[in-house]
Parts: sequence; structure tokens; C-alpha cells
Amino acid sequence: MSQPADGPARPITYRDSGVDIDAGNALVEAIKGIARSTSRAGADAALGGFGGLFDLKRAGFRDPILVAANDGVGTKLRIAIDTGRHATIGIDLVAMCVNDLVVQGAEPLFFLDYFAVGKLDVETARAVVAGIGDGCKQAGCALIGGETAEMPGHYQGGDYDLAGFAVGAVERGEILPRPDIVIGDVIIGLPSSGVHSNGYSLVRRLAAEEKLGWDAPAPFAPELSLADALLTPTRIYVKPVLAALEATGGAMDGPIKALAHITGGGLSENLPRVLPPTVAAAVDLTSWRAPSVFGWLAKAGHLPETEMLRTFNCGIGMIAVVAKNEADGLVRLLHEWGEAPVVIGEITAPTGERSSAKGKGDAWAVTYEGALKYTG
Repeated sequence: MSQPADGPARPITYRDSGVDIDAGNALVEAIKGIARSTSRAGADAALGGFGGLFDLKRAGFRDPILVAANDGVGTKLRIAIDTGRHATIGIDLVAMCVNDLVVQGAEPLFFLDYFAVGKLDVETARAVVAGIGDGCKQAGCALIGGETAEMPGHYQGGDYDLAGFAVGAVERGEILPRPDIVIGDVIIGLPSSGVHSNGYSLVRRLAAEEKLGWDAPAPFAPELSLADALLTPTRIYVKPVLAALEATGGAMDGPIKALAHITGGGLSENLPRVLPPTVAAAVDLTSWRAPSVFGWLAKAGHLPETEMLRTFNCGIGMIAVVAKNEADGLVRLLHEWGEAPVVIGEITAPTGERSSAKGKGDAWAVTYEGALKYTG
């Protein structure tokens, strides 16, 4: 067959369309060491197969129930992308998933990530995955796989998106929350590191309204740039919580009756999710001081306290509902694990209105005493 007069047509390759297979392979090689560093009993953390393997028996479980969670980091990611600060956003990704597992009494076992980008930059992706590896080590879970998707025409410029998937396990009969929560039980709060990974659409809007650039000094922490302050990673509560459960007899015999991860919806919507319809919760807002970032947000947005409490964590990232006579001992134990627990309220008789918490139409709304106080 003769060729066209102007010669053979040049092949149009996958790389010509914007997808670089070699860059993807280079990334896999670059992150193998990160995955190996997260290895734990039950996982060898080897990458390159079609699926990640995990051995529940070798991890020490006898009769486990699997618990799964997935999440992202919301528009906090926009700040990381716009400022080129990618080192800690992976910690946030892990935290948002594993903190949701531990509140059910589950030990996080392994993690997988999904990284989607218009054009793969290996160094950026490696920085993100290094943060994921750091988060996995903090949580004691293995990074056993993931997916990198190069999608030209769908994501523009240096934009990328992240999703995380975590799986944990809890022995049958040890699942939280317990059904024996009663009036008089105590609510203990563990401090957050700041805004964590919720409410950033509002945070970014308020920064724009205040005409603040990301490299400007943070109004609430002038020793830091606004970007660095707002990119403070979400705290991972897994190890101290699991240690407290183990040291006090486990989920069924110990003092901890329920745990709640305080994310989007704040205390107002996350605390009712773990309570039975027979009780309510009263929180003393004067029992802790919220980090100064929340004071700035409240002032910049002219936000009433009710809006703050149902949008942000306001300084409390995790709560535990505890038997009253065992609360002091649990507080001492958590201090030993480097936490700064504070008693923030108690379980009360139902009063007032029903909660708007997702899937908990039979729960009662949290009642508050006092007013929020901010540091600084």
C-alpha cells in the first residue's frame, strides 16, 4: 500500500495526549520507600501489585469486624495548591479517615490513597504521598496501595485532588458506642490543632474579604504566614485513644462508652451521633479556650456562637463519653500519652429540641452553658 504524498502520518501517543506513563512509573519508584516505612504486622507494604494484601490473623485478630472509612480534605487543598505547600496535606487525608475508624473502637490497619491530577509532577506527588506516609505512621496503619490518575483536560494547571480510604478492625462485641450511656456520664474533650480539615470554604472566603494574601502574617499568629498557620495538619488521635481503651479493659469493660470525631458540623452535630435517644448532652463552653484562629474567624465573619459551633471544631477535635466515677483516671491516663484532656460537659436528661445530626433524627440537640473563650 502506498503512503500519502506528504509521507507517513506521525503517531499520536498517550504522552502527546497529556498522560506520561513513565512519570507514573517514576512516582511508584519514588514512593516505595515511603510505603515500606509504614509496614506493620499483617502488611508488607509492597507496591506494584493489582491489589494490596492484609493478613488479619497475623495482625492478632480473632473474630474481627471490619470498619471502613473514606474522606478528603475539602478546600484546604486549595491553599496547599495555590501556595505550593504540599508537605502536610497528606497527614490531613489520613487523619480524616483514621479518626473516624477509632471512634468505633477500631484499630486502623491499612490505607489507600487516590491522587488525581491534570499533569503529573513527580516531586509534588511525592511530597503529598510523604505526608500520607507520615500520617499512616502516626496512626499505626500501613500504606498498602493507591491510585494515581493523570487526567489532562479535567484538571487545570497544577490542580490535583485527593481521596483517602482506610480500613480497620475491631473484635466482635467491642464496637463503640455502647448502649449503656446514662445521665451523669462525663464528656471529655481532646484539643484540636486548629481548624483541622473542615470549614475551609468559609475560611478562604473570610481571608479574601479581609484582603489577606497567603504569605501575609496570620492575624491570629503573626509569627507564621497565613498559609502556614491554616495548613497546620489535623491531629491524629488513634494511638492515645487505643492505648486508653487497652489499658482500661477494652471498649466493653472500660470507662469509655462512646467517642466522636469533631469534624464538619462541630460539636453540635457530631456529639449527638453517638448518643442514644434516651439522653442529651450539656457542654460548658467556659471549660476550655479555643485556639486564636477561631477568634479571628468569628470576628472576621461576624459569626454568632451557634454558627461557630456547628461549622468548626472550636478547639475540641475528639470527645469521649465516660463513666463519671472513672473520668479522673482516664484523664490521668490520657495525660501520660501526651494528651491534654479536659472535662467539657456531662450527659443529661433530654430537654429542648431534637438534633439535626445526619441520620440521628431521634437524638437531642446539645445544650451549651457559658460562652466560647479564645486564646490570645
